[in-house]
Amino acid sequence: MAGDLAVYTVVHQPRRLRLPAHPIPVGASPEDLERCLFDEALNERYFRKVARTCYWPATDMFAELVEQGLRLNIGFSLSVLRQARAWDPALLRLFRRLVAHPNVELIGVEPYHSFIVLLDLERFTSRMRWAVDRLEEVLGRRPRVTDTTELCMSDPIYLALDLAGFDGGFIDGRPWVMGWREPSFLYHGGRNLKLLARHHRLSDDVGFRFSDRTWSGWPLLAGTYAEWLRQAPGDLVVLGWDYETFGEHHSRETGIFDFMRWLPFEVRQRGMRFRTASEAIVAHAERACHLPLPMFPATWAGSGGAEFFLGNPAQQAVFQLMLHAYNKARLTGNEQILDLSLWLMQSDNLHLIQWFGRGGGEAAVSAYFTPREWWGLGPDRIVWEMQQVYENFVRALEVRPRLRSRRDRATPAVLDPEVAAVSRR
Repeated sequence: MAGDLAVYTVVHQPRRLRLPAHPIPVGASPEDLERCLFDEALNERYFRKVARTCYWPATDMFAELVEQGLRLNIGFSLSVLRQARAWDPALLRLFRRLVAHPNVELIGVEPYHSFIVLLDLERFTSRMRWAVDRLEEVLGRRPRVTDTTELCMSDPIYLALDLAGFDGGFIDGRPWVMGWREPSFLYHGGRNLKLLARHHRLSDDVGFRFSDRTWSGWPLLAGTYAEWLRQAPGDLVVLGWDYETFGEHHSRETGIFDFMRWLPFEVRQRGMRFRTASEAIVAHAERACHLPLPMFPATWAGSGGAEFFLGNPAQQAVFQLMLHAYNKARLTGNEQILDLSLWLMQSDNLHLIQWFGRGGGEAAVSAYFTPREWWGLGPDRIVWEMQQVYENFVRALEVRPRLRSRRDRATPAVLDPEVAAVSRR
């Protein structure tokens, strides 16, 4: 039976695209590009709605619970912190106070929630180091354990995080990843970095099924859930939730806040201990087991793979456009333009068109995240306009030829030493 419990939650808001797509003149400045690409009025409207239903009440709740002994692990994208700074500075101060509590561990997050992790691991590694510095500046704590976009993990991603200097990372403990292993142990992928495996079934019992009246476990009581946690075989149960679980995905009326307020008491009644991620790593490091990691990224979405984001033609087209936007932005040599290309790489832009050509529960979740203001365009035009945003960006970028040195112009690079010798005669 598991004796330790680690609770992890991540706070993120996307920077939504401006639809319909706006034409962008060739050579537009980074400021003009930014205005054409992103709908900040729409972003503010959604941020304020979620702040009212989730961010304020959930943060107040967690502030009470950590005072009572709950250990909480929490990650923030720089995307949501940017919005809080602009539109609700008081909320940002509340986030800082929560993170400053000794029972709270700040977890690293890919700064923009982007899929650079799938396109350029070298830049991903440097951005994760950069994110640690920025999070320390904004929130006053320096993460030692990290998440990735959508909990992406694979053998190469694991290596990148180890090289970035983190002590630990998260992986979704799906059966296709774990094989015969239980998720409720500490793992490693062959290097120093330890892996905390999210228990996807127990996590989703709260994250997705809590308010589902057709679910056999409804209504879920804190005592029942604590018993399920205690009965999990292994050392350590890791729960991973989107912060919007509390008040947005499940409204206050569902009882989600009352459930969470009772949960710590019920957990302790069964002899379990709450742990921060770093505490869990220290406590179980000697028993950490080797986990052979997949080459294809595991995520916490859908069936646990990248197909949730790349499973239909519309998503695949946008992903290719993300790659074109990033590579052409690199050619400009302009850091502001490159930064915009990274914003355009947010996983949300693939998440919210997962419904294209599909039905069922996953498509319904995707459609829920699609801005209601877009639906007037119709499904096909939403996809077309989104692709047009990327195409307009790529076509607008002006790449000036770079001057080569006199030596470069006089002697072209060659590989064959005999050819080089002839060219010097």
